[in-house]
Amino acid sequence: MSHYFINDDKVASKPRNIVYSINGVDFSFESDNGVFSKNELDKGSELLIETLLPLNLGNKLLDLGCGLGVIGLTLAYFHPGLNVTLSDVNTRALSLCSANAATLMLSRRVTVLQSDIYLEIEGKFDSIVSNPPIRAGKRVTYEIYKGALTHLIDGGSLYIVIRKQQGALSVKAYLEELFGNVTVLARDKGYYVLKATKVGLKGAN
Repeated sequence: MSHYFINDDKVASKPRNIVYSINGVDFSFESDNGVFSKNELDKGSELLIETLLPLNLGNKLLDLGCGLGVIGLTLAYFHPGLNVTLSDVNTRALSLCSANAATLMLSRRVTVLQSDIYLEIEGKFDSIVSNPPIRAGKRVTYEIYKGALTHLIDGGSLYIVIRKQQGALSVKAYLEELFGNVTVLARDKGYYVLKATKVGLKGAN
């Protein structure tokens, strides 16, 4: 059985569009079979975007497990100084990311990169955002949390969204262990948006 969190180019293609509005702007993202939340913007991503839009995310942002790129591209659209790396293991999702970045005229500020978690990720970021692939299991999701420490600047922050029934409280405790701090930025309909900051020099976050 195929899953969105693996790279499976044998999944039959059925192109479609996801349409949603935020801050008075209407967005239309190309979508397809074999990618996360292929038919609509999922509630977790929507809450994460809404929560992060007012924040100063610095200059370099990594959207890890980006899927269609909705989170990273929406943030880039509203933050003109933000350079975004969209990373996923799924090549079909990444092709859609590139197309969506071009449609939004964001290609010059967006890097699309295939990577198994952090394997191909280089450099450090002011912000790392993720709607983690819970169905991929803790081996993947907890590596996203742990690896963020290596890939954030001092003062940089990891932002994730996770449902209570999918382990939000245990993830919150794990982030507290890793980072020495964790903040619940938003809660809605069982979803938690969590922020953990790499302690060091004061950064943009």
